[in-house]
Amino acid sequence: MTLQEELDMLAYNHSACDVSDALLKLQQVPEGGTARAGFLADLTPFSPVIGRNDIARKIAAPATTFKFLNKNDSPPTLATENPEKHGFPPGKHWVDYAGDFAAADPSNAGLIMVIDQPEDQYCAVTGGIMAARMKMLGIRAAVVNGRVRDVRELHETDLPVWARGTSTVGTGAEAKAAVRDVPISIQGVTVSPGDIIFCDPMEGVVAIPRDLLGPILDLMPRMVRMDDQARAAVIDGMTVTEAFKTFRA
Repeated sequence: MTLQEELDMLAYNHSACDVSDALLKLQQVPEGGTARAGFLADLTPFSPVIGRNDIARKIAAPATTFKFLNKNDSPPTLATENPEKHGFPPGKHWVDYAGDFAAADPSNAGLIMVIDQPEDQYCAVTGGIMAARMKMLGIRAAVVNGRVRDVRELHETDLPVWARGTSTVGTGAEAKAAVRDVPISIQGVTVSPGDIIFCDPMEGVVAIPRDLLGPILDLMPRMVRMDDQARAAVIDGMTVTEAFKTFRA
C-alpha cells in the first residue's frame, strides 16, 4: 500500500479526535509542558464550505511549509544561503514553489500547503489566484495560520482551505513569503515538512509527526474499539467511571 493509500484509509476510517487521542498516548510532552496532541487550534474551513461541516471530505497528506514575515524584515539566513531549497529567488512567485517539495520526494505527492503568517498582521496571505495555482500544481489543501481572501474564488477552485480568518487586503500591504520547507510552529504545535496534516471538516486539523504515523495507524483501531464499547455501555446505563475502568484500562 502506498503512503497516499494509507492516508486515504486514515481519513476514511477515523476522525481528527481519534488522531489526537493516539498522539496523547504516543507523544512525549516536555516537563512542565501542555499536551497539544497535534491540534492546530482556531482554524476554520473557508472552502469549499464555510464553517465546520459534515459535507466536505476529510483529507490527509504530507505538509509543505511556507513562513511569512513582515514585508520589511530580512529573510532568515537559511533562505538566503540555500535559496533553491528554502528561499525565493527573484523572478518567481512564492506559490509557484508549491510543488518543489513533492518533486524532491515522489512519496510526498499530493501535498497540503501549510502557511504561517505573523499574528499581528491583518492582510491575507492567500487568495483566489494563489488557490487556483495550488490546485493546478496538485496541492490537495491549504492550511493557513493567518488570513485569506477572495472567498468566492476559493470556492470556485474547490480547493479545501482552512484559515484563522479573512481579510479584504492583499498580501503586499504587510507580508512577504520569507522561507519554505522548514519547521514552523502553529499555536505551539511544530509542523515539519513531510509531517502528515489531517483536515477533518467537522472536528478540526491535526498534525502527525512523520515518525509517529506507523504507530498511530497501529494504535487507533484498538482505541476506537475501546471507545465504542465504552459508549455502548454508557448508553445501556453504566457510569462513565465504570465504562472507562472496564474498557479503557
